[in-house]
Amino acid sequence: MKTIKKQISTFLAAVTLSSTAVIAGAANAQEAANLDELLNQLAQGKVAQTQQNKQREADFVARKSEQDRLLADAVNERDGQIKLSTELEAAFQQNEISLANRQEALNKRLGELKELFGVLQQVAGDTKSKFQNSVVSAQIPGREAFLDEFAQSMGSSSKLASIEEIEKIWFELQREMTESGKVTRFDREVVLADGSKQNATVTRVGNFNLVANGKYLEFISETGSVAELIRQPSGRYLNTAGDMTNASNAQVAFALDPTGGSILSLLVQAPDTQERVDQGGPVGYVILAIGLIGLLIAIERFIALFIIGNKVNRQLKSAAPSNDNPLGRVLMAKEEFKTADIETLELKLSERILKEVPHLTSRLTMIKIISVVAPLIGLLGTVTGMINTFQAITLFGTGDPKLMAGGISQALVTTVLGLVVAIPMVFISTILTTRSRGIINVLQQQSAGIVAERAEQGA
Repeated sequence: MKTIKKQISTFLAAVTLSSTAVIAGAANAQEAANLDELLNQLAQGKVAQTQQNKQREADFVARKSEQDRLLADAVNERDGQIKLSTELEAAFQQNEISLANRQEALNKRLGELKELFGVLQQVAGDTKSKFQNSVVSAQIPGREAFLDEFAQSMGSSSKLASIEEIEKIWFELQREMTESGKVTRFDREVVLADGSKQNATVTRVGNFNLVANGKYLEFISETGSVAELIRQPSGRYLNTAGDMTNASNAQVAFALDPTGGSILSLLVQAPDTQERVDQGGPVGYVILAIGLIGLLIAIERFIALFIIGNKVNRQLKSAAPSNDNPLGRVLMAKEEFKTADIETLELKLSERILKEVPHLTSRLTMIKIISVVAPLIGLLGTVTGMINTFQAITLFGTGDPKLMAGGISQALVTTVLGLVVAIPMVFISTILTTRSRGIINVLQQQSAGIVAERAEQGA
């Protein structure tokens, strides 16, 4: 085909050159001086052109046989290519049939092994993801590389797993199960909470937790590094981590996270007591200040009433009245008004008791007020927090709950703080009131006894 195309191109080039020569000859003719000379030039040009045309016709006739031969060659080559295409298509169809038959024969020979290889591929993929997140990989890195290569090779081709590969998968699974029941120590680099790196002795508790230097660690699968938790759990959990770090061939209590870190991450996110109080804002601090004042008053009243009660009890056992206790000061009225009548003595005793009552009930009203005001201030904080929440919803919508968390936290924490202060204050107020009334009742009983005794003497 290439030869035929080349010959046709040569023929077209020759025709083009001939036409160009005729035009060039006409252009090179001298300018005619008169009409006869112009006519003569035209006749000569016509003769020359006629000769050229005859020459071209002769060349074309001479080459016609060659063109026929080229055409026959092209037809033969086309027929040969069609025949080859038919043969190749038949061979392709035959190969497809043969391939299908061989694939069917392979499937029959594989039988249950095909299902086994599929399970192996699935197990390799699942085990790879498990190994990536397992804390055992902090001590034994690179286990998932083989599983990744095995899963990809089984999925991208018809390659069958070898006995060695199957045994290696079994070995890795067995090693993971074995290590999950061990508490081991190993040395490796640990990223501290401040970003610095330090070589430390890490204690691995099964495939659950990592601890070092009395603190919990986390295994970062993306980088393969071990880092100290920025926020540690509360003290009772952290103490067990210290016990585990310092233990030497002894059983110790340890706060284990069976989820491999999920529960621990939730624990460290939970705010501690100080953070919860801070969420209450200024209103929360006011409630705590009021509660502290009420607590100080309650302590002072407990001490004062305890001392007064002991003195009154001693006075009950003594016949001589003393001026250091309310009962003694009331009993002195008996000696001071020996000659007074019964009504006057009764009034004098009542006067002494009334003088002692303010000292016995001093500041108890303040405790009652605090027990009532504290929940009201908490309610004020609740309303303020809800106002902030609704303002955040108005500005930003409800798409991001974190924007509303501050207002909701203040609303809830202030209510809790108000109740935490009010409930103990109610109990304290009741106890102190009961104790002060008990002392006042003793004074009234002794006063009634003095009046009755004077009435008997007068009779």
